[in-house]
Parts: sequence; C-alpha cells; structure tokens
Amino acid sequence: MASLGQILFWSIISIIFILAGAIALIIGFGISAFSMPEVNVDYNASSETLRCEAPRWFPQPTVVWASQVDRGANFSEVSNTSFELNSENVTMKVVSVLYNVTINNTYSCMIENDIAKATGDIKVTESEIKRRSHLQLLNSKASLCVSSFLAISWALLPLAPYLMLK
Repeated sequence: MASLGQILFWSIISIIFILAGAIALIIGFGISAFSMPEVNVDYNASSETLRCEAPRWFPQPTVVWASQVDRGANFSEVSNTSFELNSENVTMKVVSVLYNVTINNTYSCMIENDIAKATGDIKVTESEIKRRSHLQLLNSKASLCVSSFLAISWALLPLAPYLMLK
C-alpha cells in the first residue's frame, strides 16, 4: 500500500508533467487561433456579392479569393477584407466581401497565417448553392509537439499504478 507521502509525491510529479506538456503545446503552437470560414451570398448588396466570415483568427491572416473559371485572376481590386477585434481583445473576426461575382462559378475564400490555412468554397448556380470548407495545419513544429506529448503520455500511463504502489 502506498503511503500518503508517496501518493502526494507522484501526484505532484503528474501535475508537473501535465503542466510541462501544456507549456510545450503553447510553445509549439504559439498563441494562435483559427476557424473555418463560412461563405454566403450577400443578398443585401446591389450586385452579386459573396461574404466570407471566420469568427476567430490570430495572428492576423491574409485573405485571398480565387475562382474556378478565372484561374489566376487577381480579385484584390473587387474584394474588401476587414479584421474586427473580438470581445476578448485577442482574436479577430475576419470578414471579406467579393463583388461582381458571376453565376455558375465556384469561388474560394482562402484565409491563412503561419499556423493554419482554411478554405471556404461556394458554387452558385441559378437553382442551388453548394458550400464546402476545410482546414489545414501548416506548422509542422506544432504538430510534432502535440504528437510527442501524446506519445510520452501514453508511454507513461501504464507505469502510473506501479509507481503509486511502491
């Protein structure tokens, strides 16, 4: 049977290990946030307009619009992007509007920073609207840090009962 001192000792060691892992995750990811964009038709506008919104990003990302029909086109002159600081004063809401869109075309709103890239696609036809979104982590250092932490945790987990009883 483990003594109270041993239980306290191993409990403290466990807490230190968890805190070290959390710190490693913060260092790996940095202070960051990312979210999936939602692309919609803006019916309030005077012309055909698309609106891309993502609720949380940090650090500030870049936003690029692309078109399946007009490959390689530069949409920076027919789009407007803003970054609104959220209530916690850390992350920002990304809002980008694309003007003068054409029917029967697929448009992509790509939001990217050093940590992640998120894409929202929308295809607008006369009879329907189809949407798709996906997110990709770009920072391999952060991914490696998360996998290492999980691997170490799973390796040490079976040892916990043995260490507590000694």
